[in-house]
Amino acid sequence: MDLSTQTEVGKTRRPASALARLLDVLLIVGGAVIAARTHGEPEHAGYDSALVAFTLLFAVMLFPAFDTHRGARRHLFWRCVCAPALGWSFALTGAVLLVSIVHRAYRPDVVWIAEWALISGAGLVAFRAAESALGLRRVEHDARSRAVAIVGSGAHCRQLLRKVDSTPDSLYHVATIFDTGPDVGAAPGNVPAFRDREGFAAFVRRYGVEELWLALPLAEVETILSFTRLFRNDLINIRFIPDVSGLALFDGEMVNLDGTSAINLVGSPLSSDALAKKDVFDRIFSFCALVGLSPLLLAVALAIKLTSRGPVLFTQRRKGANGKVFNIYKFRSMRVHAQTAGVVKQATRNDPRITRVGAFLRRTSLDELPQFFNVLRGEMSVVGPRPHAIEHDTLYQDIVDGYIHRYRIKPGITGWAQVNGFRGETDRIEKMQGRVEHDLYYLSNWSFGLDMRIVLMTAFKGLVHRNAY
Repeated sequence: MDLSTQTEVGKTRRPASALARLLDVLLIVGGAVIAARTHGEPEHAGYDSALVAFTLLFAVMLFPAFDTHRGARRHLFWRCVCAPALGWSFALTGAVLLVSIVHRAYRPDVVWIAEWALISGAGLVAFRAAESALGLRRVEHDARSRAVAIVGSGAHCRQLLRKVDSTPDSLYHVATIFDTGPDVGAAPGNVPAFRDREGFAAFVRRYGVEELWLALPLAEVETILSFTRLFRNDLINIRFIPDVSGLALFDGEMVNLDGTSAINLVGSPLSSDALAKKDVFDRIFSFCALVGLSPLLLAVALAIKLTSRGPVLFTQRRKGANGKVFNIYKFRSMRVHAQTAGVVKQATRNDPRITRVGAFLRRTSLDELPQFFNVLRGEMSVVGPRPHAIEHDTLYQDIVDGYIHRYRIKPGITGWAQVNGFRGETDRIEKMQGRVEHDLYYLSNWSFGLDMRIVLMTAFKGLVHRNAY
């Protein structure tokens, strides 16, 4: 029996790797440097450096939307020329407008920008053309779509069907299903379905189906063996795609461990590439946020200092990725008071410890702004599960299912739970359960697009909330 990794199924076109994004950054920066050298010494070097930085930020945000690295066999002109050219134009134009608004004295050097646009634009297009050419050569060896028969039932089988159907330019198509479910109703999907094994085997042989996928739970050993025996004299690839939904915390994906295949039952749901992309975005975004918000940060610090005694910043120990402890920064919103060791009292509505300025900061979440320094230091992310006091971690990890898995990634300044109303005091277990459920949903469904959605939701509706006090 030929057992393959689950990642073979459907040959899904993954988002661009961290290496591809890094090459994009190098092409953009390299184009700016070459244009500057051919054009001569820039008149406003500081502003031009800021323009390059903002252009990189916009490129990191916009390029995934155009999905320019996706290795499709169709629409090559769009993917190799039009999409990168549009994405690059939008990124450069947006950065020029932003720098011009922030620094009104800045007058962009049109000739330098035009040369930069042409050099980097040509490099981005050439890179994608080469990438597509290599991708086409890889799939030429197996361009013919392969017919697949699936043995299984229920949600796992439907998910497999959706994955094959939704994969652009998939090398597979589902020809038939053997439904092992107990119900006699309609089988999942719109393909021929069998419950009679001999009829199913006859169909597979008659139409030359090349792949048999056993999408079954680990407990159904007898079913797996019976189908292996049924096709023992046929030259058909039999692949086992186990249903581990009852065991795996997240999606139970297959991973490669130095040549050995393994299924993630409990592990980080984000790949190393995804974490690298997320980290690059976090550092760039936090740097730009700190620069752009510096007048507001100074104003808040001055207001705190003038209205109450004590330090401007408040620090508290929190757990980060993989449980590593760090000091989180906040603007102080309470009067200086003695704390009982090992006890953290959450702020409540009309809490007498909160200052007047502090009440405003907490309502508007402005007290969280210093956490961009934590992001810049690599201790937090812009988006992720909100960190709790260590004392609360100890309390809830034995009460709320899946609580500790919030720390599989770096905690965030904002998160999916917060923009959905789960913020503020957790005076009931139900509130914490709701928060954890949303955090685990975020971990299971992470994408760059979801992060951007959360950032926008935070900016437009998440800053002020009735539970923030």
